[in-house]
Amino acid sequence: MTDLHVQTRQREIATEHLLFKLIEYVEGKHPGLLDYLEESLDHLGDPATDETKDDEGVRKIARRMITGARRG
Repeated sequence: MTDLHVQTRQREIATEHLLFKLIEYVEGKHPGLLDYLEESLDHLGDPATDETKDDEGVRKIARRMITGARRG
């Protein structure tokens, strides 16, 4: 794996962790954030313009993140 791939993976892991913690914090202070995010998923899509485009795949990941944050 190249250094760029490793850095990209590490950045993704760090970003996901911080995002989860931010969501948990805000949801604790302002209940309803997770519901609001969940309701927005119909507008979420994959910006790819080639055969890798997978809008539902992106939404599935977002749903899993919301489910994880609800358990948090």
